[in-house]
Amino acid sequence: MQLLQGRQIPLVYGNGSLRHTTCTWNFNQIIHDADFCLKLPDQVSFEEGAILEPILVEVHGYKRARVKIGSVVLVLGAGPIRLVTLLAAKSFGASKVLITDILQHRLDLAKELGANHVLLVEKDASDESIVKKVHEMLGEEPTISMDCSGVEQSVTVAIQATKSGGCALLIGMGQSEMKLPLANALIREVDIRGVFIYCNDYPKYLDLIAMGKNKVKPLITHHYTLGNPIKVMIYTNPEWKPIIANYQC
Repeated sequence: MQLLQGRQIPLVYGNGSLRHTTCTWNFNQIIHDADFCLKLPDQVSFEEGAILEPILVEVHGYKRARVKIGSVVLVLGAGPIRLVTLLAAKSFGASKVLITDILQHRLDLAKELGANHVLLVEKDASDESIVKKVHEMLGEEPTISMDCSGVEQSVTVAIQATKSGGCALLIGMGQSEMKLPLANALIREVDIRGVFIYCNDYPKYLDLIAMGKNKVKPLITHHYTLGNPIKVMIYTNPEWKPIIANYQC
């Protein structure tokens, strides 16, 4: 096959998933296997369709944790993935959802989206103090705790806060090795389950959004162009101080 310099061509990916490609994204068209494509219903916007992917990670997670009507759920962190976790918990019938974070504006949005309780965590808070506050606010121990950050303290709290016989669900991709209270989980028979990717969940959840049974639009707060990465980073976390340096190759 001969490629002409400067000519734009359709791109065919292998492995059945976009996430496995190492190619750049400067193409006008992409050829993709029809088995991995879904047509958006007329009542679902492109923005809502785009936000489906992170939601489905949580949907798969809740299936792994067997969330059901009446479940009490702790969500550690209120970033974008955690907020869709909140929506997924509600759609599965959770009776109570408590969500934690270190930034108040994220918790404010979590409250708008339907969180029963929100907890602002101090940066120097101990594991024990966080667990105690979670139990006090819920009035009981969560049957399922979900960590989406991969931070060691967050995973520790997920294990320790969970009710005996419950499930600590790990979604966040953090350190490869951590020091965790495994004896605590063993003695109280807390299941620790990991979540990596989903399967066959797109059609069902797309239908729920189309029918208005799961409202994701509040999660779409801003629109940025690819030319404004600094604005995006600063909005996501005001404490970040991003620097762009120009290097001569």
